[in-house]
Order: sequence, then C-alpha cells, then structure tokens
Amino acid sequence: MNKNYSISDLNLIAKRILATTKHKTLLFYGEMGAGKTTLIKELCKELGIEDVASSPTFSLVNEYHTVKNDIVYHFDFYRIEDENEALDIGIEDYFYSNAWCLIEWPKNIENLLPLESTEIHISVLENGQRNIQLK
Repeated sequence: MNKNYSISDLNLIAKRILATTKHKTLLFYGEMGAGKTTLIKELCKELGIEDVASSPTFSLVNEYHTVKNDIVYHFDFYRIEDENEALDIGIEDYFYSNAWCLIEWPKNIENLLPLESTEIHISVLENGQRNIQLK
C-alpha cells in the first residue's frame, strides 16, 4: 500500500492497514510530527478500544483492552538510550504474546524486533498531507 492521505482519511487508512497486514506487530517509521501516534489512535479505535489511546513516551508501553477483550500494546521507544532498557521491561514477552504490538521509533530497538512484522512508513508532504507505505 502506498497512499497519500489527509486527516479526514485516517479512518479508511486504518481499516485498510488492518485488512491487509499479515502480522500483529506494526512498526511505525516517520519523523517527529509525521502522524505516527495519530494513526495509532485510529487503529486502536478500529480494533475496538474504547479508551483514549495516548503515546507512552515516558512509560515505554501502554496496554489497552478491546471490547472483545483482546490486548493491544502501544510502544514508544523515542527516549530509549539502550536496547537493554527494552529488555528490562520484558519486551520479548510482549512481542511473542500474540497481542497487537504497535511500535513507534522501532529503529531504537532494531536488534530486538520480531521478524514477522509490518513496517509503516509515514512522511509529510509539502501540501500537509501524509504519504504512507506498508512494507
């Protein structure tokens, strides 16, 4: 999937991502302010999370429960300085729990990432829209 979108398209983009991804681990790449957290919030809505999703910048991980009692983990590794910090929170247990794992700033823990994942690259276009690519 390679698509340009605006904020009004997020609902459709989230539905499309969930319909086409083969993995429950989604890796979000993009510069600061590209819209990673905003897209994750929309994905959480589509997965059936009724709580308000927010970025776990300082806690590293937020746990959400869907209306079907499934678990979604939202990670933000922007502030991590060493991969050992991720190991200290038991990252491998999260990744191999068969729960949805939505990961911002995955490059900061690239040696720990599961092989079965989908990369989502978001870039900001000059007109303010975003380009999204799934890999």
